Amino acid sequence: MDSLTLVCTVSLLAGGLYWFVCILGSAEQKGKHAVKLSGGSIERQHVQENYNQYWSFFRRPKEIETADKVPDFVDTFYNLVTDIYEWGWGQSFHFSPAIPGKSNLESTRIHEEMAVDLIGVKPGQKILDAGCGVGGPMRAIAKHSGCNVVGITINEYQVSRAKAHNKKAGLENQCDVVCGNFLQMPFDDASFDGAYSIEATCHAPKLEEVYSEIFRVLKPGAMYVSYEWVTTELYNGEDPEHVEVIHGIERGDALPGLRSYSDIAEVAKKVGFEVVKEKDLAKPPARPWWSRLKMGRIAYWRNHILVTVLEFFGIAPKGTVDVHEMLFKTADYLTKGGETGIFTPMHMILCKKPEKQQES
Repeated sequence: MDSLTLVCTVSLLAGGLYWFVCILGSAEQKGKHAVKLSGGSIERQHVQENYNQYWSFFRRPKEIETADKVPDFVDTFYNLVTDIYEWGWGQSFHFSPAIPGKSNLESTRIHEEMAVDLIGVKPGQKILDAGCGVGGPMRAIAKHSGCNVVGITINEYQVSRAKAHNKKAGLENQCDVVCGNFLQMPFDDASFDGAYSIEATCHAPKLEEVYSEIFRVLKPGAMYVSYEWVTTELYNGEDPEHVEVIHGIERGDALPGLRSYSDIAEVAKKVGFEVVKEKDLAKPPARPWWSRLKMGRIAYWRNHILVTVLEFFGIAPKGTVDVHEMLFKTADYLTKGGETGIFTPMHMILCKKPEKQQES
């Protein structure tokens, strides 16, 4: 190989590596870059260990039924996946129906804005984001509604990411984030004008507990909307393939157990809510929400090569490849759940806290 060819080859490889690492890998400009992948609040030398502990949780299914262990389990999950989610998906950790002529980010924003439109709040009012992640929905909703949004997440690393994003977006005075368990929120009774959850309460071991807390902190007459992960009327618990798909979703998304669509309104009424509306937003004429997962398969393999290289050279912590592979397998289960119609991540329920409490 002559010197000119060698120089060209090296330059091409170096340029390709620079593009892969420094330019590629951020689903949106304000997201994460590949070279900054971490284990959240987990020290890098313990990422692999924590991944192994997370996965072993499902080898002891009885522990999943122990509610006091679930918050730590969910916290570990989000330490492991938050950076990868931001890097490959963006700042909004949820699905949305595909909208013809709209990008994934635009479809996501519209889906988020609909949530706050449903609860009918006014500019300047204070609303709750129960399970806010890194705050993608919070920022979209604050801009759209003019409300002040307070988010709560159990993961300290997500709090720091959300606050950094809020400041960068110039929304730090309109959006706040606290670290806490939405089963025991550090907020006063009747202190919010509205509330929403976007694909978050599925992490609660008992839906009644999180709905009760949201009910408590809402003012009388205030509205609450939630997009729930549930099995649909097509799910057959006697079908081994159906069971495997649902278990795959649970294992890969830190879920103590998916609920049936038929349970949601029942629980809401039990804690005192009036159910105003209930609808599966994934059903036709909505376009498939899982199409984004299918279209991302080539990107996954591209990203997986990059993650492998970064871990090999010690840039990404050991265990990052395993976490990335777990999420890819989970994407397959989610796609199967959508295609068969046995699962939806956007079963919408709109509730109202009565103006006057019923006497017990």
